[in-house]
Amino acid sequence: MVFTSDLEPLTSHLHSTMPRKPSPKLRCPICKKPATAETPDFPFCSDRCREIDLGKWATGAYVIPSTATDEVEDAIRPQSPDDEDRD
Repeated sequence: MVFTSDLEPLTSHLHSTMPRKPSPKLRCPICKKPATAETPDFPFCSDRCREIDLGKWATGAYVIPSTATDEVEDAIRPQSPDDEDRD
């Protein structure tokens, strides 16, 4: 039976010689300036960029596509007494 402690001498050098991946450079989605996760406006670099993004959502500049059809929307909408078929 082999224990992990028995393998440590064989693998300990791998951690010191392996190159580290560079940390990802976070960029503000509005102005592309560097942004840090520690800022209160993250993922934006500033309050200004955060508000620009909010304004784009509010004006409809950003749209989430929908595949809903009229039939699906009609099925979801609650029926009112005026919607009943009258013969």
